[in-house]
Amino acid sequence: MRVIIAEDSVLLREGLTRLLVDAGHEVVGTVGDADDVVALAGDLRPDIVVMDVRMPPTHTDEGIRAALALRRERPDIAVLVLSQYVEQHYATELLAGDTAGVGYLLKDRVADVREFIDAVSRVAEGGTALDPEVVSHLLARSRRRDPLESLTPRETDVIRLMAEGRSNVAIAAELVVGEGAVEKHVSSIFTKLDLPPADTDHRRVLAVLRYLDA
Repeated sequence: MRVIIAEDSVLLREGLTRLLVDAGHEVVGTVGDADDVVALAGDLRPDIVVMDVRMPPTHTDEGIRAALALRRERPDIAVLVLSQYVEQHYATELLAGDTAGVGYLLKDRVADVREFIDAVSRVAEGGTALDPEVVSHLLARSRRRDPLESLTPRETDVIRLMAEGRSNVAIAAELVVGEGAVEKHVSSIFTKLDLPPADTDHRRVLAVLRYLDA
């Protein structure tokens, strides 16, 4: 897997590089400035860009804006965003479009090397990886705006895990239930959120986005 790392902290940038290289991946480029990311990605054609939300010069939203630009201009390149804190606005903005090949993790999650490497691989392969704490914050905001009271507690558990990018098999293992039970819960969620089958839409993604931004 070919990776570009965009992180202004030299220590973290070198640490991420070491973790990925030790896991057998190729870090083809590193940058400390968000302005260079899109152009570098176009030149080096990585499978994924791992980047910080806050980068120079203002350390506010340069990283997330570069991530959004990369998603618009190079949708074939996956993006995994790292943040020190839960930035609800940025997470919602990043997830507003196609969520395939998108991830949002807190930097503390990097301390769990296996979990971090798994997330990078999943996103690079076209999946989604959302930090559980990010999901919890977004769901809490969603409940304040629209609690979606028609969902049962177990259905809420299922859609929360869906939002983390888990498959039905992974959800079944997490909740200690059969895969068939998960499929029934997912089907019920689709019905309650008024998401009928359609060839042009991905109901699983639409269900998660509707729940996060109800």
